[in-house]
Amino acid sequence: MGRGRGKVEVRRIENSVSRQVTFSKRRRGLAKKARELAVLCDADVALLIFSDKGRMHHFAAHGSMEQILDRYERYLLCEDRDVTEDYPDETQENMSYDHIKLRSKLEALQKSQRNLMGEQLESLTFREVQQLEHQIDSALRNIRSRKDHILLNSIEELRNKEAFLMEQNSILEKEKAALGESLHTTNTAASSTTAVAAALPNLNICSFFSSRKAKSPPELTGKNCSPDDSDEPGS
Repeated sequence: MGRGRGKVEVRRIENSVSRQVTFSKRRRGLAKKARELAVLCDADVALLIFSDKGRMHHFAAHGSMEQILDRYERYLLCEDRDVTEDYPDETQENMSYDHIKLRSKLEALQKSQRNLMGEQLESLTFREVQQLEHQIDSALRNIRSRKDHILLNSIEELRNKEAFLMEQNSILEKEKAALGESLHTTNTAASSTTAVAAALPNLNICSFFSSRKAKSPPELTGKNCSPDDSDEPGS
C-alpha cells in the first residue's frame, strides 16, 4: 500500500533571496490563473499584490483597476446595512452614491490622520503598521529636507545683506575721508588769507595826509607866499 503525499507546511521563507524568487514565480502563476479565470468565465477579475518591500503589482481583466475598485466600493456601500444607522438623519434612498463615497473617503482620511498622530493603532495589522512607519519616515525626510532648504536660503540671504552693508559702509568711509580732506584744504586756505592780511600796512588815507602835514617845513606853514613878494627889493 503506497504512502500518500505528506502535507507540506507553509511558512515564511527566511532566506531573502529565496523568498524573492518564490514571490516572483508565485506572482506570475497567480496572474496567469486570474487571466484564465477572466477569459473562461467572462468574469471581472482584479489582482492586487504588495511585496515585502512595498512595491505594488496589479492585474485587472476587462477594464482598469480603478473601474473594478470603484465597482467594489459601490457594491460594499449598497450592501452595507448600517448606512442608515451611521447617518440617521438621512435615508439610504435620498443619499446619492457620490455623497456616500465622499463621506467614506473623509472617514478614511480622518482615520489615517489619527494613525499618523499615533492614535487608534490597536486595529492595525503588522503590515499596516509597517506601511504607516514607512509613511512617517518619508514625511520626516521631506520635512527635514524642506527645513534644510529654508535654512540654506536664510543663510544665503543674510550673507547677501552682509555684503551689501559692507559695500555701503566702504562707500561711506570714502565719502567721509573725501569730506575731511576738503575741510582741511578750506581751513588751510582761510588761515593763509588771514596771515597775509595781518602782514600788510595800515592804508588809512586820513592817517597818510596827517603824517605828511606833520613833516612839512615850518616856514611853509606860517603864511601864504606869492611870486610877487619874492621879487621885491628888500625894504
